[in-house]
Amino acid sequence: MTDSNALDPEDRKIVTLARSARARGGVPEGAAVRDETGRTYVAGTVGLDSLRLSALRTAVAMAVASGAKSLEAAAVVTDADGVPAEDLAAVRDLGGAGTPVLLAGADGTVRGTVKAG
Repeated sequence: MTDSNALDPEDRKIVTLARSARARGGVPEGAAVRDETGRTYVAGTVGLDSLRLSALRTAVAMAVASGAKSLEAAAVVTDADGVPAEDLAAVRDLGGAGTPVLLAGADGTVRGTVKAG
């Protein structure tokens, strides 16, 4: 477990935004990513009959659609114990193998950091 208060303020911000997306949408996951210019993209799980996306893949897609060239960091708020390989692949595709993905619980406590690679 990582002390959330010890996080960089910008990392704490994306965890807070991810947590808010989860709560606001009443969805299983919330995620946020920060691009190379410091812009953030926030999303919740998409669970339509015709389209299923995790919150993290949705946030990455929003960043790409908005013209982001790379990612500095990502955060996902979930009850899951880890970050699925497909989610890490999406972060890696845009941000590179070294992009940190913060994994936090519903209360915003960061349980760990995973590298996208």
